[in-house]
Amino acid sequence: MHYPKVFQSLISHFSSLPSVGPKMAERIVLFLFKQDKEKLQSFAASLEALQHLKTCTRCFHIAEKELCDICADARRVPDTLCVVEEPLDVIAIERTGTYQGLYHVLGGLLDGGQESGKNLRIAELIQRAKNDGVKEIILATNPTTEGDLTALYLKKKLEPFKIKITRLGRGMATGGDIEYADELTLVSSLTNRKELV
Repeated sequence: MHYPKVFQSLISHFSSLPSVGPKMAERIVLFLFKQDKEKLQSFAASLEALQHLKTCTRCFHIAEKELCDICADARRVPDTLCVVEEPLDVIAIERTGTYQGLYHVLGGLLDGGQESGKNLRIAELIQRAKNDGVKEIILATNPTTEGDLTALYLKKKLEPFKIKITRLGRGMATGGDIEYADELTLVSSLTNRKELV
């Protein structure tokens, strides 16, 4: 089927997104085409605003200012850090409403003992452990081989600071992703976290 260039361009953009193939991209563009002008303008404005978002200078979560809303919230418990792989994990844990500490977003995982070219924020985590009065670090990496490897590596790096190091309880299935876990499973994992030995 022949579409105008704008359609083709949008289909190409949408099909480059994760889990969106060409057929799904086509449906999305056709759906958007049928929307009223105000909805389209609102959608376009939201996309435009994405380029103004930043990374929090403290925890590396998504932020609109220097610090994200979580780091800027004085009601959060400052001596507990939950270490996660990606911002989506922060969002999933926040949805549970049970965790009141702060976060540290690694930006990925170790792969076979190597930092696999990724710019993991391990040095920044060590700085926070050293300087921020942290009493507990929860290693909330996914329960996969790479997640477990990363948790053990981080535990070894953090041992000199005499901080309590815990790992999410196994409410999470091995091989599962935090971002896809339901709230009850995450609450169970946080509540039943174990000290990493």
